[in-house]
Amino acid sequence: MCNRNKINRLFGLAFLIMLWTISGSILLAQTPLITLSNYVIPLNSKGAYIASICSHLKADQPVKIVADTAKLFALDKNGKIYLRKSKLVRANDGIRAYGITLELARKRYEVELVKDEFLRNKVIAHRGAWRAQRVMQNSIRSFQRAVALGCACSEFDVWLSEDRQVVLSHDAHIGGLSVEQSTAEELYNATLKGGDPVPTLIDFIKLAKQQNQTKMILEIKSSPMGRTLELADSVLAIVHRLKAQGYIEYISFDYAVLCHIVARDPSARAAYLYGNKTVDELKTDGLTGLDYDFYHYRNDPTLIKRAKAAGLWTNVWTVNTVEELNKYLDSEVDWITTDEPEHLLKLINEQKNKNLDDE
Repeated sequence: MCNRNKINRLFGLAFLIMLWTISGSILLAQTPLITLSNYVIPLNSKGAYIASICSHLKADQPVKIVADTAKLFALDKNGKIYLRKSKLVRANDGIRAYGITLELARKRYEVELVKDEFLRNKVIAHRGAWRAQRVMQNSIRSFQRAVALGCACSEFDVWLSEDRQVVLSHDAHIGGLSVEQSTAEELYNATLKGGDPVPTLIDFIKLAKQQNQTKMILEIKSSPMGRTLELADSVLAIVHRLKAQGYIEYISFDYAVLCHIVARDPSARAAYLYGNKTVDELKTDGLTGLDYDFYHYRNDPTLIKRAKAAGLWTNVWTVNTVEELNKYLDSEVDWITTDEPEHLLKLINEQKNKNLDDE
């Protein structure tokens, strides 16, 4: 009897510990992150304003810069970060980013500020530049090709594997395996023979941060197994740990997960894909863009104008024909997602050459 009571107490204690751990994880996932309003440094502008600190802590908490090896940055009494008055950053000097350490409420936060050498040519390579290059979608090589082509952005999709690794894949199944029911290693090995093994998000970001001309457009996939919010929190943890905030923007068909992301990270640039929300709803809920298919723009010619009036960026997907590419290239849409980035870049160059000839 004594042994049975002891076992029951141990089970009870284990159950309480499990509840405490789960509650702690949920609380951690719901806690807003300490972030900056921006992570990109403007070029050729002395004393330029860079960012404000976004914190859920009390406004009177002191904040200071405790490490700035480049001696470029200053912090005013309102928690705004500037370049020092005599300082500016220039393009093409071999430096991509600068690190600083902030101290807030006796805790330190390492931050990376990226020089704004990002391209602005409207081209988002859908799942990377893969079709013409004959490489796997959502692979490291498809991103490298997008960078080599000179695409402004490269879009990719992520899932949570069985061992809770964030991995790149568009489909729920790849290499004959269920992404959510396989380990990251199993997915990697299953696709290794094709020359484009499934990468983890960590490996992908580390490689992508070796440049600062092509941004990453990260799509959070909706999990049939109910892991979407867990996936979002894992993604945010990785992005912040690798100091990649200045490189990444978020998209999803799941509206709740986008609202969750911007609630936890007010600096996150997030856009909705499904198209069933109004411009006002997106603005009210803190999203920064709308990323609708071309049917929505076709059916509502005022959509781009209304989005811009609300301060939202716009993207149209997935545009592949020359006729449609030209149409949106001539429009005021900010971005065009395409499986044919080579064609779109060619059209852009032709348009530039024509404008030069007209001058």
